[in-house]
Amino acid sequence: MSNIRGRFQKGADEAAAKYTASISFDWRLYPYDIAGSIAHAKMLAKQGIISSQDAEKITRGLASIKEEIEQGKFQFKPELEDIHMNIEARLIEKVGEAGGKLHTARSRNDQIALDMRLFTMETINYTLLGLKDFQKALISLAEANKEVTMPGYTHLQRAQPVLFAHHLLAYFEMLQRDVDRFNDCLKRTDVMPLGSGAAAGVAYSIDREFLAKELGLRQLSQNSLDAVSDRDFILEYEAAASICMMHLSRLAEEIILWSSSEFDFVELDEAYATGSSIMPQKKNPDIAELVRGKTGRVYGRLLALLTTMKALPLSYNRDLQEDKEGLFDCVDTLLSSLEVFTGMIKTLRVKAENTGRAAGQGYILATDLADYLVRKGAAFRTAHDIVARLVSYAAEKGKSFSELKLTEYKKFSPLFSDDVYSITVESSLTARDNIGGTAPQMVAKALFRARNIAGGN
Repeated sequence: MSNIRGRFQKGADEAAAKYTASISFDWRLYPYDIAGSIAHAKMLAKQGIISSQDAEKITRGLASIKEEIEQGKFQFKPELEDIHMNIEARLIEKVGEAGGKLHTARSRNDQIALDMRLFTMETINYTLLGLKDFQKALISLAEANKEVTMPGYTHLQRAQPVLFAHHLLAYFEMLQRDVDRFNDCLKRTDVMPLGSGAAAGVAYSIDREFLAKELGLRQLSQNSLDAVSDRDFILEYEAAASICMMHLSRLAEEIILWSSSEFDFVELDEAYATGSSIMPQKKNPDIAELVRGKTGRVYGRLLALLTTMKALPLSYNRDLQEDKEGLFDCVDTLLSSLEVFTGMIKTLRVKAENTGRAAGQGYILATDLADYLVRKGAAFRTAHDIVARLVSYAAEKGKSFSELKLTEYKKFSPLFSDDVYSITVESSLTARDNIGGTAPQMVAKALFRARNIAGGN
């Protein structure tokens, strides 16, 4: 459908040409396309396939085209279909016949494979920076509230007291797994496909190692059919992005709950909330809601490409044009979500008095009472049953554990004595002093570890 007519006697139907054109979105690949072309021209000259004079003209022309694009002076032409042909046509305009030699020993199939890999590699580096900033924001908020207690939840029911910092560090761990996934994706993206040609390789004496070195790539693709049709690295990025967005969405959901009047655990900065068009009292957590909403958008991009790839025979098929818009949107969504979420966390105010009060209410120390009986000699299942009946009794009487008399405790087990009143939120926290626990000394160590990891990412 491009301006390369070859054996065709007439041009493409206007609607068909418009349908197949990708320049409206693949224009953003221009820096990678130009970098790949400059490296290719140098390699062709090095191998004596074109003259050094032609290679110089080509590299100068490409450099000037890059300037034109960055200065907004370049005219992208839909009839030229894609970024490759737009740049090549402009190159020929600028340097004449030498520009037509650039495509020697190269196909648009291995050219776009290179562009997408270079784009994805740079994107991964930006993503890792965004994750690092977000982790640092979480650490700062945790350190500022390292003595704050809150209820830990299971099934969204109050379960056991935890430190607020411990809760935040759970998200640090999630994000660190995201860091690992993106780094892992980077290893498999860092592959040089040029030299694969359209499908079978190229019939010229090229130097692929030289190309890889020029482009800063560490590996060479080992099969030409695979190299031009592989989009696993994009799927990996989108899969890692989907998991990362899921992590953001989970924290977004908690912030939405915590900022409600029902919880009242945190207050959002006005820069990260919105008002209502009709209800003057409202302070809506729209940023968190949008991050939660955009998570499904990123999932959709992954599923779309998986669906595109599932029945493609080797090697290149035009279906692969569908990899770009989804990836670009996935990248833009993830990076902007990380940026805005980081700002929201940096400005979040924790209402320590409210979280602490919630941590001490109800029967949140029930597990500690069961552990108390175990230390007195009871089997855990027996202790669990005793405390369960004690909770039912206390709830019926409208009393907290601290309000029960010792005689009431002893109705359920003779193992209870005066030291039962030493069980508090603080003792509960302190008792959980294993690695990964919420004890203050363990959380302090976890914060130290997190700072070291975030500083080294």
